Amino acid sequence: MADTSKKAAIIGGGVIGAGWAARFLLNGWDVAVAEPSDTARARLDRVLGEARRALPMLYDHPLPREGKLSVHASIAEAVPGAAWIQESVPERLEVKHAVLADIEAAAPETALIGSSTSGFKPSELRAGARHADRVIVAHPFQPVYLLPLVELVGTGRDDPACARAADILRGIGMYPLTVGAEIDAHIADRFLEAVWREALWLVKDGIATTAEIDEAIRMGFGLRWAQMGLVETYRIAGGDAGMAHFLAQFGPALKWPWTKLMDVPDLDDALAGQIAAQSDVQSGHRSVAELERLRDDNLVAILRALKARGQGAGEVLATHDTAPTLDDGPPLTSVRRTVPSDWTDYNGHMNEGRYGQVFSDAADAVMRHVGADAAYVAAGHSYITVETKIAYREETHAGDAIVVETRVVVGQGKKLGLQHTMMRADGTVLATCDQFLLHVSLETRKSCDPLPDVAAAVERLATLHAQT
Repeated sequence: MADTSKKAAIIGGGVIGAGWAARFLLNGWDVAVAEPSDTARARLDRVLGEARRALPMLYDHPLPREGKLSVHASIAEAVPGAAWIQESVPERLEVKHAVLADIEAAAPETALIGSSTSGFKPSELRAGARHADRVIVAHPFQPVYLLPLVELVGTGRDDPACARAADILRGIGMYPLTVGAEIDAHIADRFLEAVWREALWLVKDGIATTAEIDEAIRMGFGLRWAQMGLVETYRIAGGDAGMAHFLAQFGPALKWPWTKLMDVPDLDDALAGQIAAQSDVQSGHRSVAELERLRDDNLVAILRALKARGQGAGEVLATHDTAPTLDDGPPLTSVRRTVPSDWTDYNGHMNEGRYGQVFSDAADAVMRHVGADAAYVAAGHSYITVETKIAYREETHAGDAIVVETRVVVGQGKKLGLQHTMMRADGTVLATCDQFLLHVSLETRKSCDPLPDVAAAVERLATLHAQT
């Protein structure tokens, strides 16, 4: 990546701009937001607060140290020194052209300039630009701080600016999808527009309410799409014969007049009022802030489930979630993470089973540190837990930043004894755990001495930790 600077300038502090600011900021970038409106600044603070709560819940390891945030009244104050500049102003081409001109007047010549536009093509954005080749579409999805997809559109899949942008975006945990050619509304929004148009017809014709439409999506194909998308889902529908059979069986139905996708309903006052009224009945008992919190908590749970299986957006998350290198201590800082929302139970605090997971993760960190890592396990050796004793000291809640400190108290032959202390970031002790493990051969499933390098590392830690 040519640019080594880690400063991003976000032009526009609305919902999308604020989401971009949060994504960069929480991944260690300094962020300068150009936003003259006091109202938008309040929204920026609210979105950043939600992102600080939700994004760390996705990870089993800590995010980088948060960057520095600054808010400016003008573009000229925000963009100097920025490696990435993201325009997120209203969808009016004349407004975007004026903003892009102001950006070019003050930005470094090496800076990439992305537009959050959901509809305009890069050729339209680049009209009149002095350095047109660095202006690209970088279209995200809300909430930007949780959803990984960014559609990159330039002159094609080999566009150098898109390649540079993809490197940066992968570094902040996003999934850059470079579109092969420019087209109105790119890829994803064309699907969304088709579904939205059909939904308008279903309401207008009295076939379905807004609630029934949402139930049809979220109780059915929406769940499939989150993990496999459209085409792979249909491949399964074709049975063992796969996609060829599916197309042969269901292809003729495409000629049937089921949908009205080529017709646009008149979104007049009557239809708009009908949709708004039904939407109020459907979810009006919750505020927008409550709906956002519910959405984010559900997304965290869904993404973490996909992460555990390396599927869909979860694969992006798993790749970005890297374990830090430990020092010997004592004690070892074996876990540093945020408690995710799906770890809590009906009592409103972390379920006791999750404490076992935290301490298991702590033991895994120790194993990796002494060389009993994935390659060691794949070669047929490992440690297994024989006994644990957990004491619960204080309640732990979703969003709590926790740390586990671990001491090696037994490290002799096949035996490994660990003492874990789980704390909040402020030092409050939440739980303790005494854990005893035995080294085993995975071929015989019986205990045995570890290989010499691992045995030496364990004994060294036990000796070091016994001295303090």
